[in-house]
Amino acid sequence: MSRSDLDVDVLIAGGGIVGLALAIALRQGLGRSFSVAVADPTLANARADGRATAIVAAAKRLLAAIGVWDAIDAQPILDMVVTDSALDDTMRPTFLTFSGDVEPGEPFGHMVENGPLLAALAAKAEGEGVMLHPVAVQVSPAAWGESEGLDREASPIPVELVGAERLTAALLVGADGAHSAVRESAGIAVHGWSYGQSAIVTTVTHERDHRGRAEEHFLPAGPFAILPLTGRRSSIVWTEEAREAQRIVGLSDCDFHAELERRFGLRLGNISVEGPRRVHPVGLWIARSLVAPRLALVGDAAHVIHPIAGQGLNMGLKDVAALAEVIVDAARLGLDPGSLAVLERYQRWRRFDTAAMGLATDGLNRLFSNGSDMLRLMRDVGLGLVDRLPSLKELFIREAAGLLGDVPKLLRGEAL
Repeated sequence: MSRSDLDVDVLIAGGGIVGLALAIALRQGLGRSFSVAVADPTLANARADGRATAIVAAAKRLLAAIGVWDAIDAQPILDMVVTDSALDDTMRPTFLTFSGDVEPGEPFGHMVENGPLLAALAAKAEGEGVMLHPVAVQVSPAAWGESEGLDREASPIPVELVGAERLTAALLVGADGAHSAVRESAGIAVHGWSYGQSAIVTTVTHERDHRGRAEEHFLPAGPFAILPLTGRRSSIVWTEEAREAQRIVGLSDCDFHAELERRFGLRLGNISVEGPRRVHPVGLWIARSLVAPRLALVGDAAHVIHPIAGQGLNMGLKDVAALAEVIVDAARLGLDPGSLAVLERYQRWRRFDTAAMGLATDGLNRLFSNGSDMLRLMRDVGLGLVDRLPSLKELFIREAAGLLGDVPKLLRGEAL
């Protein structure tokens, strides 16, 4: 396939954090002769996302390497406390604490608000010459088959930008979320299950300074996480049984505050809700394959995991680092970056880690989201033992920070 046959080398469907980060990394790695486009209707209003996200040390290194980190205001997570209790327990004893840096002066994580991060990524992408299309991508299922002599390995992917134009691309990347239209058009199945839980997400202000401390209270219905934001604010990720979550979100402001305060406690003084309350269904879903000829899946299009460990977006940024390195290496060698032989390297790199993290978060949720007194005793003893073994805690911290194993260059803070 000649590059003269193409309108664009890589088209990324999905302009969220993962899609934009990938676009920037590719442009920087291969220069302006390598054309990259991003298409997503939400590009027209990136700052509307009021959520916040935990960014682990490796993901922070990636954002720094592509020149975005200094443009955002991030809150370091300096300390983390884990408790295990019932909702009405008077005391919530601490069973596990994490503190310290993964490297001198480098915290193991930060909290970042999505709106400003998306705006910084979009501005950087535009400055790097990435083509930004604020429209949806549509791909006919027939585009993936072999018909009328069409050889998908040798032919570009025809794509329609809804309401705009038609393009051909050497590689299409599905970064369009858990309900990925690109993945569905390619006929790639997902395997997994719903937990019958939903996560209530909101932001609160409080009287006292959180001092960079994150808290995760394991309650029988699911984890209740308090994650520090800049100023006297915290992001709440509150897991409940799905029907109960809908009931709680539908309460009056006064009644919602009462339910929130029962779980939040009074350590930080009076609290008040800032911004909307959102509900997100919780499940485990992993795509059967991360690649097909001229297609790669990244982020939630490839995998959705339980928020219990705060690893969802970080998994997506690991995908970005691995896929960008694979494409850049292939293009520098004169190989076709959309060929299945090239993309299989990306799949091999990410498949095991994706499955392992999915199983780990699934196991944690099943272990902690129940009311069994016997299981509670066993897990509390286990947490206490881990808390008394500094070397084991350090291993867990580095694993959670994304710094163990075969780490791609961008996650090490190195340019491609």
